Amino acid sequence: MGAMHAICARTGELSLVELPDPSPAAGEVQITVAAAGVNRADLLQRTGHYPPPPGASDILGLEVSGIITALGPGVPDWQVGDEVCALLAGGGYATQVTVPAGQLLPVPRGVDLISASALPEVACTAWSNLVEVARLRAGESVLVVGGSGGIGSHAIQLAAALGARVVTTAGGPERVQRCLDLGADVALDHRALAGRELACAVKEASGGGVDVILDVLGAGSLATHLASLATGGRLVVIGMQQGRHGEIDLGRLLAKRASIHGTTLRSRSAQDKAEIVAAVQSHVWPLIEQEQVRPVVHAVLPLRDAGRAHELLDSGAVFGKVLLQV
Repeated sequence: MGAMHAICARTGELSLVELPDPSPAAGEVQITVAAAGVNRADLLQRTGHYPPPPGASDILGLEVSGIITALGPGVPDWQVGDEVCALLAGGGYATQVTVPAGQLLPVPRGVDLISASALPEVACTAWSNLVEVARLRAGESVLVVGGSGGIGSHAIQLAAALGARVVTTAGGPERVQRCLDLGADVALDHRALAGRELACAVKEASGGGVDVILDVLGAGSLATHLASLATGGRLVVIGMQQGRHGEIDLGRLLAKRASIHGTTLRSRSAQDKAEIVAAVQSHVWPLIEQEQVRPVVHAVLPLRDAGRAHELLDSGAVFGKVLLQV
């Protein structure tokens, strides 16, 4: 067995270590990694706030692109040499990784191998939450909170391609304009608007309230987002950047016949992930190949500079995704 290199987070510090190459088990493939996507979850795991699920690798990294170099037993649909990207429960910041075959996606036509690593986590998150959870339909309106982020920049494009009216938030005029360039109908500067003013602006932009909100903020924005919903609206919380404990006005929730959903992707079963991945390949990959949706890459750094990549993502200056090239 050969040796691979990986970035591990121990006691909060990132270090490059040498480990044995992982071997694919039944139903798995081994990938020689070309690039790994950097996600906010990686920063949380590094500081001990987002441990990997039981049985998952403690190496950072929830998505990669690369080339299949070995197949485990019972993998009929892939071949050694295939260029792929993959959704992981962990292990992406490495030169090699194994992954269940159901979590593989072909690199979309027209996307280079490095940029493809920016897609699995955001595409699966946006599709599963906007469509499978929130049931977003053409003609409805959606508020994408944090449109300049990795998930937000993808969700804007996906919602627009699905025929929704897209309202989003971003910090500062330049980022607002870039969200509009991605397909948002209205982009609001959250540095200039907050609380009741922001809710009023969202309602004005959507004709009385949005049908769906994709929320990465959590507790600190519950009141604002509930006020921004239309009757029958669906608030989907996928992050807790503004805290995990909050209060809601149940009277307003009932009066609007609204619903609040909370979801995560990483801790789902392999079967659940495989179903989401299959849906993304069927519905989102054609949109990418038709150039209605594209990966948004802010920077590509070498794997050894993972610490600098984390600092960049944490700075708030990133628009889209940061990638680590292996």
